[in-house]
Formats: sequence, C-alpha cells, structure tokens
Amino acid sequence: MDHLITLLNNSQNVFVATHAVPDGDAIGSLIAMSLVLVGRQKQVTLYNESPIPAVYRFLPLVHHVTAHLESVDIYDTAVILDCGDLPRIGDAASLVSRIPEVINIDHHITNTRFGTCQLIDVQACACTEILWRLFKKMGVEFTRDIATCIYTGILTDTGSFRFSNTSQTTFEICENMVACGVDPYQVAQCVYGTYSLGRIKLLNLALDSIEISENGKVSLMTMTCEMLAETGTQPEDADGLINYARRIQDVKMAVMIQEQLNGCAGRKNGYGQRHPYHVSLRSDGSVDVAAIAASFGGGGHRSAAGFSLESTLPEIKERILRIAESVA
Repeated sequence: MDHLITLLNNSQNVFVATHAVPDGDAIGSLIAMSLVLVGRQKQVTLYNESPIPAVYRFLPLVHHVTAHLESVDIYDTAVILDCGDLPRIGDAASLVSRIPEVINIDHHITNTRFGTCQLIDVQACACTEILWRLFKKMGVEFTRDIATCIYTGILTDTGSFRFSNTSQTTFEICENMVACGVDPYQVAQCVYGTYSLGRIKLLNLALDSIEISENGKVSLMTMTCEMLAETGTQPEDADGLINYARRIQDVKMAVMIQEQLNGCAGRKNGYGQRHPYHVSLRSDGSVDVAAIAASFGGGGHRSAAGFSLESTLPEIKERILRIAESVA
C-alpha cells in the first residue's frame, strides 16, 4: 500500500476508470478516488464506457465522467477500480496498457493481477471498502461527498446489507461515513426509492421474460433492444432488475441476458444472428457464479458475476440451461 500511495502522490495527470455497465460500487469507487485526487491538485479524467445509471446520478462529479478517450500520452498514472481484468473497462483497455503506471484496486477473487501495482482484497465487501482503508492511510479528510460515494458502494454491493459479504467491518465503515455527513435515507431514496414510469414498464416486460430451468434452480431473464425501445428506456435502467429473478422461491442462480445496443443495428433477422450480449449472474451463495463467468472469459464474486460474448440468443439460453442441470 505504501508504494501505491507514493505513486499517487507523485502523479500529475491520472486516468481513473472502472468497469463497463457500472454498478453502485464501481461508480462510488470511481468518484471517491477522483475526489481525493482532485483534492490533491491532480489532473484527473473520469472514464466509463457505459452511461451512468440514473439511480447513481445524484453522486458528485457524475457529469464529468466521459466515455471518450482519444489519447493516453498525457497520463503518467492510471487507476483501474473494481475490475477483475483490464478489458472490463472496454475499448480503452488497449490504450490504458500504454500508461507508465497502472494501479489495480479490486476485490474480485477472479482478478488477473494486471497492472504495475495491485491492491487487491478478496475479503472486502466492496471496492469502496478497500478505498476507505487506503484513504485513511493517506490521511484523507472524509468530506460528505467522499463518504457518500463510499457508503453508496458498500450499500449496493452488499445488497443493502443482505448479502453474505456483509460483516462487522461493513457496519463500522458505514457508521463512520454517516458520522462524516452521509444521509442514509437520502442515499436509499436515490438508489431504491423512485423509478421512472419507463423503468416500471421495463420491469414488467423483464418479469414476463423469465424462464425457469427444469430443475427449478435457475431463473433466466432476457432484456432486448425492443424492450428498451418500447418503454423509452436505456440499458442502465435495467440495473438491479435481475434481483427479482433471484428472489424466486427455490431458485439458486439467476441469469440476465442483456442485448447490447451496439449489436442491435446489425440484427435484421430476429435472434438467429450472432451479436453482443452481456450476461449477469447472481446466486444465493450456494453456486459459485464467478467460476461460471470465468469459463466464459468473465469474472466477479461467488454470488455476483458476469461476462460478455457474441452469440445468438437461443444459443446462450441453451448453454445456460445446460449449466442449470448441474445446479443442486
């Protein structure tokens, strides 16, 4: 950790990124790190390939997040957060690998140890927990904005403290963040409290798409471009919908197959053509979905993971339902 702190202190122009299709921990980590670096007079670029989900747009600096990167020559350091592998940030990965120092901060057990410096703790409930420890050692003053980012990351990655990664330390950190000015009610209202009418309609279509494996242990939800168009929503509006499929009685693993927008334009003849999908996996803890995701080139945690691939929708469903046969 000392070497990492030295790298950050000596940096002048820093590229900060997290994984595509970001969740609350990814966005919270991205903005918390950026706030700290900006506070130390660093030049910072916040990068994410995907649109920021509406429920996280209450966080500070969100409007500074960019999805465009033309050159990396100006950067002396990159900080990659909550990514098990560098390609998880998307198309910018090949450019980022040219930055002299690449710092890898993560909590995924599937992390490939990429970069020139790593800070990885697979026991941490969220990447924001690791940042909390790092910032404490750096002597960071936890402003309300920084504390809100860390609290939001922990809240969402523990499923509102319902997942098995919740620990005594989880509550100690959150208590500390509340003491720094976080309003738990306000954060909960932003993350869970209000939905647009379009998102409610999207949820209805998503629920109608659910299929259950023959053994009743796996639920499969599908999200298509047509659903988004019909409801006037964006891909980020699907954030969290997989949890409805996960909560079905007797289901051990839930799967969401989400069609990627960059593949929709090229699809002319139904779903028989191969094009990009993102597949999210969630389990009740009895199924190691990180191992399943890794077999497809993805990664994550035992209870939450994902991967991307080019395929046809029927083929993906067939492969997933084949895996379902082994789920006890």
